[in-house]
Amino acid sequence: MKKLYYYLLSVTIVFFLLSCKTVQKTPGPIPQTPPKPAPVASVSNNTSFYWQQRVDYKMEIDMDVNTYQYKGKQELVYTNNSPDVLYKVFYHLYFNAFQPGSEMDIRSQNIPDPDPRVGDRIGKLKPDEIGYIHVNSLKQNGADITYETVGTVLEVELSKPIQPGEKVTFNMDFDAQVPIQIRRSGRNNKEGVALSMAQWYPKLAEYDFEGWHADPYIGREFHGVWGNFDVKLTIDKNYVVGGTGYLQNPNEIGHGYQTGTLYQPTGNKLTWHFVAPNVHDFTWAADPNYIHDKAQVPNGPMLHFFYKNSMPKEKLENWKNLQPKAVALMEFFSENIGAYPYKQYSIIQGGDGGMEYGMCTLIAGEGSFNGLFGVTAHEMAHSWFQFLLATNELKHYWMDEGFTEYFGEYAESVIFNKSFTEPTERAYNIYRSYANSGVEQPQTTHADRFNYNQASAISAYYKGYVFLSQLRYVIGEENQKKTIKKYFNDFSFKHPVPNDIIRTAEKVSGLELDWYLMDFTQTTNTIDYGIKSIEDNRVTLERIGLMPMPLDIRVTYVDGSIEDFYIPLQMMRGEKPTNATLKPDWAWAYPTYTLETNKSIGSVKIDPSGLMADIDLENNKK
Repeated sequence: MKKLYYYLLSVTIVFFLLSCKTVQKTPGPIPQTPPKPAPVASVSNNTSFYWQQRVDYKMEIDMDVNTYQYKGKQELVYTNNSPDVLYKVFYHLYFNAFQPGSEMDIRSQNIPDPDPRVGDRIGKLKPDEIGYIHVNSLKQNGADITYETVGTVLEVELSKPIQPGEKVTFNMDFDAQVPIQIRRSGRNNKEGVALSMAQWYPKLAEYDFEGWHADPYIGREFHGVWGNFDVKLTIDKNYVVGGTGYLQNPNEIGHGYQTGTLYQPTGNKLTWHFVAPNVHDFTWAADPNYIHDKAQVPNGPMLHFFYKNSMPKEKLENWKNLQPKAVALMEFFSENIGAYPYKQYSIIQGGDGGMEYGMCTLIAGEGSFNGLFGVTAHEMAHSWFQFLLATNELKHYWMDEGFTEYFGEYAESVIFNKSFTEPTERAYNIYRSYANSGVEQPQTTHADRFNYNQASAISAYYKGYVFLSQLRYVIGEENQKKTIKKYFNDFSFKHPVPNDIIRTAEKVSGLELDWYLMDFTQTTNTIDYGIKSIEDNRVTLERIGLMPMPLDIRVTYVDGSIEDFYIPLQMMRGEKPTNATLKPDWAWAYPTYTLETNKSIGSVKIDPSGLMADIDLENNKK
């Protein structure tokens, strides 16, 4: 998510961390094989108390491209799959964040390192530039109900409680205004895209085994309920639309969608009819100057590309060159994570770094080819970790951002035959600087509660990357790969939590790994092992940091020969697959460990792979 932006930010991260030491992110049918629906029960916590709610939306939207205002009718069928009686519901009204005095505005003006795209811009918006969603009426099964808009959340008192297993229908009329693009959504961005419509409709909040997630929109990301969307969008006939869902009336629309004879209705507007099965969001973008290209992934989805025809020639060529590489990305992720279940994916010039959504992404489109590919790789990888696994990004952002960053770099290294070591070393070095800065906060910190924006970015992108990369070190590379595939297969469409990834790794490897999840993500404990002394054929190792780890040790003997050793961590209750010489377990509470060899030792190195996130590498070799 937003890889390009944070890649640029990483250039300044070292300076930030150094400063922090003193201070203390004919109509087409629905496809024959839609994605499987989310189950009512999940094995997430091995308990019947984890389940999935369900929403099915029907919306009719009429957009005025001159005023940037639109009117909407929404019918929402809500299925209460929980064991609880619900007396309230909540909707997100995200566009309300783009008003002077909003929580996003005030937070941006008070955090020490505001996002430069936001800064104080919201506070300067004029009435015809702000965003808003006004709810004009809301009914529950035909009966009026009481509601109140509180910032970016609509609080709803139900006329009748919703019983477990019950379905209710909510009907809403609303009107809204698209803000000047500040962050992710909006109109007329710096690249000239007319409408980037993300988080643009009243969206029912998620209720799960932890209760309601009616978080205000302050700057971080999203959590949504699975369901089907049926959306009819009426807009100026010259605008080209791309986004979530399958277009049901391509031969009435044209604009590169038609499959047969085009028969556009008369009038100044067209009504685009989209259907999206089993998604947790619906996003679109529109511009009268979009080029619309398509590329078929063999045995996979159709890729759609939307980009401005007004860009310089070399930028247009970047978009053409991107298309076969995007096909390769889709094949890579499907092979190495799991099969992409939809029949379509769209890459859309939306202008604000990059951001992933249902069946599509909005990205900045005017950078270099390398930048365009990099942000596409990252955002497409999100389709697996954000959109199909869909962890709660306000609480477990690192599971999405970190894993996505890892796989984006992994894919790029394979597709371009580049080193995967270099981006991995960069991620580890950024994490080390953060861990040594004195301002690190645990990854259990709510995404909006970080003291610094850059600390949030490092925790999400880079420490999350290190978590997954270091898992290779802990359980072995093949077990790590199997873990990712099993995790995706078991938890797609289920909103997994951190315990799910570590329990999956335990089942694959046969090892006990709760310590790894707890120390690395729930605390700021650090890894620091050192070489205390070498005497002839004996080396004494010491544990300096609080976080335990198994150790890979490389010994170079006086005669020039080399031998690798593996010292298991006792609390793992087993060993990873290895060809190294196996030594007795090291119990964490013992501060030192003596390794004896059969020959005189010349030198010793801890972790020759570089995959253990030791925060002090100076004492790792002697």
